[in-house]
Amino acid sequence: MAKPKTARFGAFAVMLGSGTGPITYAAPCGFTSKSLALSKELSEIVIPDCTAPDAASWVGRDVTSLSAAVNGEGVLAEESVEDWLSAYNSTAPVPVKIVLTLSTETIEWVGTMHVASLNIEAEQGGRVTLNVEMQSDGEMVQAITPVP
Repeated sequence: MAKPKTARFGAFAVMLGSGTGPITYAAPCGFTSKSLALSKELSEIVIPDCTAPDAASWVGRDVTSLSAAVNGEGVLAEESVEDWLSAYNSTAPVPVKIVLTLSTETIEWVGTMHVASLNIEAEQGGRVTLNVEMQSDGEMVQAITPVP
């Protein structure tokens, strides 16, 4: 049995965009955990069997919407505080790029997201931590590029 190829923590980046004109993306420092959740909203309808009307019917499902969410947590890095506060305080969505670098390809999702929650926490004797939740606003365009 062959071992699977896996990616390390640093191969998965969540980046915020900034600047006027061409957007420049950078990953704020401090995450020790991060995730991307891609989800579909579905509508359901029961589809009867016309040749066996007394048989159990199957449920048909149609996609009504797509959504993406990013969650991250870690230490509150001083060099990233202004970036996170600016993104949170914005009433407009902010540019976001998520990059997953694998051995054979790079997968990117680019779009805009709202910082839905920003939690800054601390316990005595410990470090200040940060928890961030972002929700997509419109399409997150996915691109897959082979690694040369």
